Amino acid sequence: MPPRFVSGYRLEWLASFVAVAEYGGFSAAAKHLYRSQSRISTHVAELEQLIGTKLFDRTTQPPRLSPEGRALLPHATALLEHLDLLAEVATGTGERVHGVVRLGMYPSVAAYLLPLAMLALRKQYPGVQLVLWEGETLALSERLSRGEIDLAVRPVLPPVSDDRLVHTQLWREPLVAVLNRAHPLAGRGAVRLEQLGDQQLVTIGDSSDGAGRQFETNLAFANAGLNPRIAFQTNQPQTLISLVRHGLGVGVTNSLAMTTANTDGVVLSPIAGATQSERLVALWCRGDQPASRALHAVESVVTALPPPRFTLTNRRGPSTG
Repeated sequence: MPPRFVSGYRLEWLASFVAVAEYGGFSAAAKHLYRSQSRISTHVAELEQLIGTKLFDRTTQPPRLSPEGRALLPHATALLEHLDLLAEVATGTGERVHGVVRLGMYPSVAAYLLPLAMLALRKQYPGVQLVLWEGETLALSERLSRGEIDLAVRPVLPPVSDDRLVHTQLWREPLVAVLNRAHPLAGRGAVRLEQLGDQQLVTIGDSSDGAGRQFETNLAFANAGLNPRIAFQTNQPQTLISLVRHGLGVGVTNSLAMTTANTDGVVLSPIAGATQSERLVALWCRGDQPASRALHAVESVVTALPPPRFTLTNRRGPSTG
């Protein structure tokens, strides 16, 4: 690109464009950048005029990125991040770390991990702010690949499709059976996979996306040479519990999902013989981009947090009757 064309860009135009995309609108971007909404709108319009194409569809609320806007966003974001890194290097390592880090998590891990991470950051790195994005496992890796979040806490399974994503393991967690209080297996201690093989099962996952077979429950049964009868799959732990509570199946899921959910009316029992298919939870990032000091700060805090403790042996939720 000719230098005279590069010099036509103004950083505040790019900052306004990225803020509108990230915060979902011109008004939200204005509040974040402490600018008037008209100023943000002018910045985006001037950027559009310079490159000769529309970056947002303004006929929708909130405005949506155009195809050209989606193509430009990761490059504009990367440029601003590199400028932040340049500023950090210039100020020296003795200065307090500042930054906003977008952290993606699925709901059950957010319920456990987010408060601990925020308290640790407040103590160790008060200049670093966490912005949470909650979503299902597959959506987390997709957003991380597109640069829409900076870090993600998600299981190792199902595998990611982007080789640029790398991870650091945080903890292992066992599978647990979720039983209706009236079920014959309730109250008998640990259950075996063979005992669950002929049950109507409710599991975590979404078979419609073609990846349901890759979740830990399916892998545990496959390793045991069993073909489970999966009646329902859901990405919401509370939905799984409700189906079990109403006698529509036996739940099989990861332990953390149950420790952070309302288990009234069900019995939680460990599963014997499923240790080879425990859930591995990891912190993921983009390995192809330089990490800022703020990103390193969040990584160090999250990886130093204690893993959750699982005390689920024959645990009963309160009766609902």
